[in-house]
Amino acid sequence: MHDIFVNYRTGDEETAATMIDRELARRFGRERVFLDSNSIQPGHRFPAELVKGVEECEALLAVIGPRWAEVRGADGRPALASEQDWTRREIRTALDRGILVIPVLVGKAPRIDPAVLPEDLRELADCQYRRFDHRNAGSDLTALGDALARLLPELGAEDRDTRAARERAEAKSRKKSSQDSGHTRMRARDVEQRVRGGIGNLNGDLGTFVNEPQGPVNTGKGPQYNAPHFQGDNTGVQFTAGDNSGTVHQRFERERRRSDDER
Repeated sequence: MHDIFVNYRTGDEETAATMIDRELARRFGRERVFLDSNSIQPGHRFPAELVKGVEECEALLAVIGPRWAEVRGADGRPALASEQDWTRREIRTALDRGILVIPVLVGKAPRIDPAVLPEDLRELADCQYRRFDHRNAGSDLTALGDALARLLPELGAEDRDTRAARERAEAKSRKKSSQDSGHTRMRARDVEQRVRGGIGNLNGDLGTFVNEPQGPVNTGKGPQYNAPHFQGDNTGVQFTAGDNSGTVHQRFERERRRSDDER
């Protein structure tokens, strides 16, 4: 069953109708969109197929260009004035059956004037319309498709653009999650490298840590004395006094040289 019926008038905006049909078929599936030239198979009786297509659809798009009400039939009269005019019959059938009818005004086509409509189509002038401009074809077609997806939930479930957007969002989310996980591992390795050796404090419950000490270490109150060996004349004592919350003080005492007579 076709969800969307594309109605148009020959001699007015066949090109726009074809573009709308092609885009909606791409987005929702060929079987969801009816356009006479694409949907009626060779040898089938087009009057019966047209009536069936309108009666089974969920929405009819009335493609209306600047010449829509002016095109004349074989008798020289406006085609719209004839009750047998197929454009008129399709719209009348949809209105009578309570089917959603959306006028699509193409280019500079003005809003529909009820005065130019036959009595059985006057309701068409009250239907909210959409615009389609060849210069903005991409965005206008997207907006039309979005509106149909919202208005017809079953059609929206077949929306290929929505599925593609959802798949892109999920892929982006997975990529971001993977990147965040990688950054966390890098930060963990960085912390591990930074804490190797020395005395420091970690945020949390670990408190003071001492790792790979190379000599006497005092982490509590009281003095700390280290007596490293220094090359050259700078030998002496290095000490830290107090509760280790102040400055580390170092004092180097040069070794007194023995007098010549003590050699």
